[in-house]
Amino acid sequence: MLARTTLVARPATPAFSTLGQTRNMATLREIQARLKSVTNISKITASMKMIASTKTTRAQRSMKVARIYGKVSNNFVEQVGVKKEGNAKELLVTVSSDKGLCGGIHSSLSRKSRKFLAENPEAPVVILGDKAKAQLQRSYPKNIRYSFNQLGASVPTFDEASIISSTVLNDKELEFGNAKLMYNKFVSAIAFETDTIEYYPISQIIEAPNFKSYEFQEDVLQNLNEFLFANNLHWALVEGHASEMGAKRTAMENATKNANDMINRLSLQYNRGRQAVITNELIDIITGASAL
Repeated sequence: MLARTTLVARPATPAFSTLGQTRNMATLREIQARLKSVTNISKITASMKMIASTKTTRAQRSMKVARIYGKVSNNFVEQVGVKKEGNAKELLVTVSSDKGLCGGIHSSLSRKSRKFLAENPEAPVVILGDKAKAQLQRSYPKNIRYSFNQLGASVPTFDEASIISSTVLNDKELEFGNAKLMYNKFVSAIAFETDTIEYYPISQIIEAPNFKSYEFQEDVLQNLNEFLFANNLHWALVEGHASEMGAKRTAMENATKNANDMINRLSLQYNRGRQAVITNELIDIITGASAL
């Protein structure tokens, strides 16, 4: 009696080449989507670099004028011979802005401000700009007396500095001997450094040894006090704005360069993967033809 043989039908196992092709096609779609995303980002950063370059040129023109007026007022204070009182309470004015995407320009300013507050823990603080406020509020929330925003969208004007100056000087509860304006000084289109401007109230200027060589009317002294503070504040604001625009231009230039490098790497990876898929398909076609 012949033995009965039972045949069991099994599903056909896909070839390894077919699995490899499917996996490669999925990887190629992911690379293509990422390549498209990075390309769009590089276009955005390149446009932002051009805008920052234009704003940097405009800010430099305003900075040169503000720097002249600021140096003249500071030379007057130096010639008068004002001396800083040893026990006088200092007011810290941190000049920042609301905008980001400009490297570490705000971080360096906040770091110097925290260092000053660590040495003078009782010093009141006036902050210009939301970027510095967000960093200083975590460490010294009780020292902050005033904070102003809506700064940095355009070149700061003297009217804005005058409003801030009047608000600070007219506050009778805010007592201080002298003020230290901390800002980012414009060095070049690719460099900046954190610097300070000293402000002395009119009460100290009157008592200076060389003040008698100048003739002022009594009603002019208060206006002179507000002008000196507003003038220094405007100088710091314009210098900081020019430094910010230069830092933003550099940051966007570096971002565009990094995006282009990533595009080149992704394009090379995509082309290699596409070539591997085509090679596998040719191998399948040749193998099938030889089997026939």
